[in-house]
Formats: sequence, C-alpha cells, structure tokens
Amino acid sequence: MAAAPVWSVDPRTGKQREQVAVEATAQEVDAVVRAAHATREALADRTVRAAFLRTAADRLEAAKDHLVEVADAETALGPVRLGGELARTCYQLRAFAGIVDEGAFLDVVINHPDDTATPPVPDLRRYKVSLGVVAVYSASNFPFAFSVAGGDTASALAAGCPVVVKSHPDHPALSELVAQVLRDAAAEHGVDPAVVGLVHGFEAGVELIRHPLVAAAGFTGSIRGGRALFDAAAARPVPIPFHGELGSLNPVVVTEAAAAERAEAIGTGLAGSMTLGVGQFCVKPGLVLVPSGAAGDGLVKSLTDAVGDTDAGVLLDHRMRDNFIAGVAERTELPDVESPVTPGAGGEHTVSPGFLTVPAARLAEEGEYDLLLEECFGPVTVVARYDSDGEVKAVLSRLPGNLTATVQLSEGEAAGEGRGSEILADLTPLAGRVLVNGWPTGVAVAPAQHHGGPYPATTSTSTSVGGTAIERWLRPVVYQNAPEALLPPELRDDNPLGLPRRFNNHLER
Repeated sequence: MAAAPVWSVDPRTGKQREQVAVEATAQEVDAVVRAAHATREALADRTVRAAFLRTAADRLEAAKDHLVEVADAETALGPVRLGGELARTCYQLRAFAGIVDEGAFLDVVINHPDDTATPPVPDLRRYKVSLGVVAVYSASNFPFAFSVAGGDTASALAAGCPVVVKSHPDHPALSELVAQVLRDAAAEHGVDPAVVGLVHGFEAGVELIRHPLVAAAGFTGSIRGGRALFDAAAARPVPIPFHGELGSLNPVVVTEAAAAERAEAIGTGLAGSMTLGVGQFCVKPGLVLVPSGAAGDGLVKSLTDAVGDTDAGVLLDHRMRDNFIAGVAERTELPDVESPVTPGAGGEHTVSPGFLTVPAARLAEEGEYDLLLEECFGPVTVVARYDSDGEVKAVLSRLPGNLTATVQLSEGEAAGEGRGSEILADLTPLAGRVLVNGWPTGVAVAPAQHHGGPYPATTSTSTSVGGTAIERWLRPVVYQNAPEALLPPELRDDNPLGLPRRFNNHLER
C-alpha cells in the first residue's frame, strides 16, 4: 500500500495548502531510529553538546520571520504569540546548554573505601549516563515550545540522547523546517544530522514507541492517545520510560472573602486566562469554584462582561473545533447547567468563548455530572457555585491529577488569616504547581519550574519544563573498586572536568 501524503492545512479555511511529506513506513521508521542511534558517540562530548544547542537557538532566531509565517499559516495562533513562543524555545535551548556546561546534572558522587563503616564501604563512584534514543511526540498547541525543537528535544539532546520526533499533523511543514535547522546546527559542530530524526503519520508513531532502539519517550497530547502509547511502552519486551502529559482540568478555588474583596478583578483575570490562545493551553482553568451569594454574583457578572467582549477565534484544526462544539453541547444539556455566555460555533471556521455554571453540589457525587470534571479543549470553563466549605472539599476530593491548582485569597487570607493554608493543603495533592492569587496560563522556563502532576496530568513524577527535565533521559550507574585508569574522567579523583560533585560526603563546587 502506498504511503499516505502529509498535507499542510489552513485552519482558517480547512483547506489543504501543500503536500509536505508522506507518512513513514515501518521500514523508514527503523532506518531513522537506527541512524539516530549511530550518532550517540558524537554527543558524548559535553562541549560539543552545549555548542550545538546554542547554535540551534541562533539559527532558529535567524530564521524567525519565515518560521513564524509558516507556523501561523498552519496553526492560526498569530505572529505575536508565535514569535514569543519561538523566543521561549531559543531561551530554553540556551538554558540547557548552560546546564550541560555546569555538569551538575551528572550527579557525581564519590566514596573512598571505609573499613570502619558498618558494613564496610568499598570504593564507589556514581554518576548518570544517557539512556539512548528518545522518541518525542509533538504537541498541537505549541508548535515551537513542545514540538521538534521543544523542551523534550532540548533536554534529551542536553542529556546526550539522539532524538526522533513524531511530528504533529497540525504543523508538518513547520516541523520539517525546524528539523532542518537543528540538523544544520548539528552539522556545524561535526555531529551527524541524523541526531534529530523526524517521521510523520499515526502508524509511524506506533512503530516508534515499539522500536527496540528507542530508550525513552516524551509525549504531550490527549489522554486517549497518550495512554495508548504509555501502555505500548510498558508492553514492550523491554519496557521503557514514558513521560507523557495527557490532560488537566486546572481547578481554581475562589474564597468568599476574595470574591467580596475583588470580584471584578478575579472575573476579568479568569476571562483572560481561559480564553488565552482560544482556550488551547494545557493549563487553562477548566473548573472554578465560586461562592454563592452576592460576592460570587459580582464575579460571575465580571466574567460575563469580559468573556462576552472576547472575539471568536480559530482552533488548531477542524477536528478540535467539532469536538469542542459537541463537548459544549453535551455539557449544556445537563440539568441545572446554565451558560451566561454560550460557547460554541462562532462562524464557519471559528468558535466563540463562553462559560457554564452549575451548583457545586452536583459535582460532589458520582454520576452524569462527572462530564464537567473532564477537560474540554477550547475557550470554555465551568463555574461551580458552592454554599459551604464542605462542598469545596467534596468537589476537590473527586478531582483527578492536574498540572496546576489555584486559590484566590483575600488580602487577609494571604497574610495567614482564615482558611488559606488549609486550602493550599487540599490543593497540593492534586497538582504539580499550586498558585496563589494568579492564573495558571503561562509556564515560566526557570530552574525551579515544575510542569507535571499526578496522573492523568502526567504519567511520571518528572517535569517537561525547567532544568530538571533533563533527568528524564538519564540513569545512574555506579563503579565499584574500578581502577582509576579505567574510570571515565567524570569519576576520577583529580576531577579533570571540574565538575560539581559530592566527594567523600562533602559537596564540592
């Protein structure tokens, strides 16, 4: 059977723009993975790795205008948003280059023999080594930052792992262009361009996760697709780590005191967060617990005004548009669900933002209202009106894992009065990032960042954003009583590479 063509599609019209490639066959996936596997030795030199990552950032910046133009044609996300995302991607590449230079990620620990210990300690030298080829599954909603040159790729290359990317069908032309930029950057430093492979097609993605030379995988997408790949990774003869981001509701709790103190500001802020990027952010607030009564009414009015003034927008593709319209319709049919601003079709190719309200008591028990506790991708959120703190606790107790959880507190509560600390304690088990008096959209690329959470937010305890994302692609190994002459330079007593390390129980920098 002939391979299916891969088309670039304009989401503003739903029409095909150009044929980009063809879907990869099993034989082609095998060839790409094997070629990537063969480049591992070229990445062993940390100096080369760091230079490669910095050059990749430089070349992406140099090609900014063309890349943003192609990205906008395929995603309709707009040049301002896409330009910012590309800048973030370049910053991330350079940040990982700095991490490679520093070397702390190798986690070097050396213990000399100690016969006086119980039991006696032999000569032990521990550090971390690269896993091997990493399969990266691109996300639809971040064509730069979570795609070919995104965080999974950058952190894997920083760890010394070649990468094979399964492109997302919403931006195949951009994927080809970015992959070529990375390959050119690799070649500039004497690294085989095959260090960054790219394949297209659903079946290619399945073949990739099954390939025996693939050592780990990173995924950002839906629960259904991610879980299928997660299960496939576990079912291999040799299971591999699968770091997947699958879905998140990102709950928000607004206290009665906060609503009374700044209802308008909270309503406006919520509207901006839930409609940002046409509601296509993985950290969009999808469930907001708001008090009943006058204070909550003021917040809902502010939200109504702000969302009502927000223009319709284009989703990433028509499949997502159809799913959004159907998902909203199914939710609005539930008894006691109201829509002060009705979300849905805004035009032939657009969607209008909106929000739903429901009594929180409806969500406190299992039943048909469980649908409202599932992510609906697009510009919609659910406002659950609660009558008591007990209802808030009951709803939170039923939520699955999330990337984020937020509480809006009054000035006094933020200073330690009232239930602020108790609400934080209730939210902490639910999410990887807990916010106070902010909004979850916007994930800073910083050393302390954590972008992950309990399942189904992610399938592991790792982060896909921030410096510690590199840890996903490494494994520890210990040498015991190995002669100094045989040790890798990272583990020698004289520390020829100048690495930070723990030497005989003392931290050296």
